[in-house]
Amino acid sequence: MVTGAEHFEGYGDHDAHGKGLGARGPAGADAPRTSGAGVPLPDPASSPRENGPVLEHRVLKSLLGAWALAACSPEETTAVEEHLGGCGPCADEARRLREAVRLLQRPDTLDLDPTLRTRVLDSCLDRRPPRIPVPEWAAPYDAETARLDALLQDIGDAEWHAPVRLRWFDGTGPASRRTTVAGVIAHLLSVDALVAMALGLDDPLADVAGTDGTPEGRTEAYWRTSHFPPTRSIRPPWREQSHLLVRTVSFAGGSSGKLAVSYGGFELPLHDAMLDRAFECWVHAEDIADAVDYPYEPPAPRHLNKMIDLAARMLPVVLAARRRAGLASPGRTRHLVPAGEPGRSLRLEIEGLGGGEWLIPLDSPGAVGSAEHEVAHVALDGAEFCRLAAGHVPPEEAAAGQVGDRDAIRDVLFAAASLSRM
Repeated sequence: MVTGAEHFEGYGDHDAHGKGLGARGPAGADAPRTSGAGVPLPDPASSPRENGPVLEHRVLKSLLGAWALAACSPEETTAVEEHLGGCGPCADEARRLREAVRLLQRPDTLDLDPTLRTRVLDSCLDRRPPRIPVPEWAAPYDAETARLDALLQDIGDAEWHAPVRLRWFDGTGPASRRTTVAGVIAHLLSVDALVAMALGLDDPLADVAGTDGTPEGRTEAYWRTSHFPPTRSIRPPWREQSHLLVRTVSFAGGSSGKLAVSYGGFELPLHDAMLDRAFECWVHAEDIADAVDYPYEPPAPRHLNKMIDLAARMLPVVLAARRRAGLASPGRTRHLVPAGEPGRSLRLEIEGLGGGEWLIPLDSPGAVGSAEHEVAHVALDGAEFCRLAAGHVPPEEAAAGQVGDRDAIRDVLFAAASLSRM
């Protein structure tokens, strides 16, 4: 029978807590380390690595490829790197492998490609066309509201209160109004509702008193009657209204062509009103992007061209209104011509993507632009013309190439700026 003392003597010394030491035999500190079976153990001072397996040269060499790709385990990585410190051939091979890996890896940015969303949507639509497509004349509004909504989704709560200054040209000079990012969305909600009412949809401002039917009046009434300044809670109703507008005109199709949208002092056909709202959405999205330091690109060229075309078609009417108000250059009235007849014209050339050329009749909104009666030629970059039409650039400062009748050029530039409103 083995006594307790004999039992402990057979398995080496133990500390006060009963743990086997194993590193020192009964002979004391100078005795070699042994296992419980009496097999000598390696001395920690003579072992190259305190933890982990000791790998052979051929194994370490086979791991160099995985090490260069950072695919080794932590223990293998440590073993390889310790080996490289003492093996010249392996160190040279490791260097060559690392250089090869570096050539294969491209330093791509972590930012998403800004065209990714458009490419994915185009691919989806090409593979499966929508059962009820969005009309071509409503596509710019659909695209611009979607882009603005993506911007709003990215900003934080505090940025909804970032100050924004809305700018426009009131016919005689620059005008502005101070608000916030949320206030801008409230403005878009209020004015887009003019299109909603023309389509027979609900007016979100139906219970707001003091609206006069104009974009400015509706916006001011909304801001004035709000109990608290608008916050990010304004985004869902604006987004739902924009989606409802697109769905409604898509289902209506060609039957909506005769509808008109009232802006208080004037009307626009529904097709033009949707383009107008797309342009306004883009302009105010840039106002918001500037306020929160967010990158924002112009619309797609095909959509930008439609917006510029709408502005060019509206210029003769604005010119006539400025003439009646005494704001046009003196002496213009002697050139009035009957409707449908060719008259003095200005060639408006818009450069860049989305650009083109338009002949603007100068003396009557019903006159026909004529190259034979061209008296002036103005050339502007597309983005510069849009900033002018948005009231963000004073007409005197518009960067335009100008040839011909100076008064006619001035009238057209001022008329373009007068297209803007809050």
